[in-house]
Amino acid sequence: MTAPADGKSPIEVLLVEDDPGDVLMTQEAFEEHKLRNRLTVVSDGAEALAYLRREGPYADAVVPDLILLDLNLPRRDGREVLEEIKKDEELRRIPVVVLTTSQADEDILRSYQLHANAYVTKPVDFERFISVVRQIDEFFVSVVKLPPRG
Repeated sequence: MTAPADGKSPIEVLLVEDDPGDVLMTQEAFEEHKLRNRLTVVSDGAEALAYLRREGPYADAVVPDLILLDLNLPRRDGREVLEEIKKDEELRRIPVVVLTTSQADEDILRSYQLHANAYVTKPVDFERFISVVRQIDEFFVSVVKLPPRG
């Protein structure tokens, strides 16, 4: 992802994704398009919450500016993670983009009820996936003014 237009340092992005193929595609999208933002990956919901709360091995973790969250995760489901983030006074300001394969109306509705900032269905085609990542970048980095880091 590109640096914000105001010349500030790149943003921190937390990807919460358990599918190694999707992690690889996201990492490749960052590398292929020289996206400067830092991408940190955690592979399950419990790990995501530990990272966000800076617990255990994540005591020195940088609070992300944006979270890309899959819904179907081991240990703690993405819906639970989203609910915990939005209930937490310190974390709720972080924009959360649900990035998932689910097209189910109930998942879309529930995600917005839990205050997701956007719901994006993952394309299976690599080029289309890269395009989606770039559009998320453009919107959340170039268009939207993100809140200052906590």
